This record gives sequence, C-alpha cells and structure tokens, in this order.
Amino acid sequence: MLYNVKEDTLDIGGMSIDYAAFGSGEEVMVMIPGLSLKRVKGTGFTLAVMYRQFTKKFRVYIFDRRKMIPENYTAEDIADEVAAAMNALGLENACVIGVSQGGMAAQYLAIKHPELVKKLVLGVTLSHTNDVVRGAVDEWLGLAEKGDLDGLVISSMKYNYPPERLEKFKLIMPALVKAGHPKDVKSFARMTKACLTCETYDRLDEIKCPVLVIGDKQDRIATPEASKEIAEKLGCELYMTEAYGHGAYEQAEFNDKVAEFFGVEK
Repeated sequence: MLYNVKEDTLDIGGMSIDYAAFGSGEEVMVMIPGLSLKRVKGTGFTLAVMYRQFTKKFRVYIFDRRKMIPENYTAEDIADEVAAAMNALGLENACVIGVSQGGMAAQYLAIKHPELVKKLVLGVTLSHTNDVVRGAVDEWLGLAEKGDLDGLVISSMKYNYPPERLEKFKLIMPALVKAGHPKDVKSFARMTKACLTCETYDRLDEIKCPVLVIGDKQDRIATPEASKEIAEKLGCELYMTEAYGHGAYEQAEFNDKVAEFFGVEK
C-alpha cells in the first residue's frame, strides 16, 4: 500500500484513541495536532501525502484526542494520553512535533515522559495563557454555545489565516464551512477550553532534548511573542515564518524546517 498507511483505535485505561500511521522508515516520528474541528479518523492517506517527505526516514504516528472528552480537560491530559498510546505501541525515543494546542501537550510530554522524546519541535504554540488566545477561545465557545457552526468555522479560519491568505479561499468558502462543522459540539468545546490550561513556562528548563521552535510573525492565536519567549527560555533555535499566520504548519517552508531539524535528507 502506498505510504504503508494504517488507521486503528487503541483502548487504554478506559480511553479510546484513534491514530493514523504511515511511512516505512526505521525511526519513529510522532505528531500531536492542534485543536481541530475534524477528527483524525479517515484522514490517514491525506496526511501521508501531506507529510510524505518524512515517510522514508520515519514511521509517522498521529494521535487524535480521546473519543470521550471529559470535563476540565487539559493540555497535560493530552500529553498523558499520547504517552499512554506510545507506550501501548512500544514507541520511544521519538522525534516529536506538536503544533498549537498539540505544542502545549508536547511540552508536557517532554517534561513528564523524557524517555519518549528524542527531539522536539514546537510550532505556533505557547507556554502560558495570554489575552490573545483567550479572546479567540471565548469567541469560539460563544459560537458553539449558540449553535452557530457556520460562524464557528469562519471564525476559526479568520484566526488561523491572515486576510490576504483567507481571500484565496473565497470561492470555496461555502463548501469549507459546510465540511468543517464539528460532529460533537460538546466535545469540541471541552477541547477548546484546554487551550487555556498550558502553564509550562516555569518548567521549560526540565526539557533536556534538542528543541526547535517555529512561530509566525502574523500568528493571531498563540502570538509571535509566545514562540520567541519559549525559545529564549530554552536557549534553543527559533525560526519565524513571515506571512502564514497560525496556520503556518500547513506550509512547505514550515515542514522543510522540521525535516531539516529531524535529519531528513532532501
């Protein structure tokens, strides 16, 4: 099968976690995605194509959030469920990338489970809550509470992309809005609230593996300053993209930088 794609579900300690895996490499790469209106299940092949540059060096694993999201769900909970999934599959010493909310979880993963993380990329994320992310979260929660799913998708895109990039979606916006509706609004709201639970800044010195921080100068969710302060606290490399916004992780420039850091040959 092209890219050796596999989708499966793990049942661990009362949690049910979907994941996608692809690639034929001998090393392990783990991706922790950000808050999303859609789930990982059914997207394995699309993800494999999107991240095909990693498939020769790595077997890549992308873990979704648990299926039943509890109240008071946190970024640290996400890290613990990723650790449980990795342990269930016998994965360790992985190159880990976390973006946005996934980057919050990735920090906790490296702090609490250092044996699982060989190298770490933190993309468009933060180490403590700020007023900018709080404003975005409040808006999304308000729209979800009102049942305005069209507005929720549009708001998410507005925060993720700069206006000039958003304009490129104008013709297909109605289709994107319809396709983007979350199936479980209550679970989405609980996952959204978890964006306000990351408080790792004072613990960043507990991360001992090599780290690359990637931010964007037009990030309207985590903010560019959040990426800069993580890199400064860790004393690690910082790479700032120029004009992609919070959705920078979708761009080739972002993934090329990750590939370089993880030692992927061109």
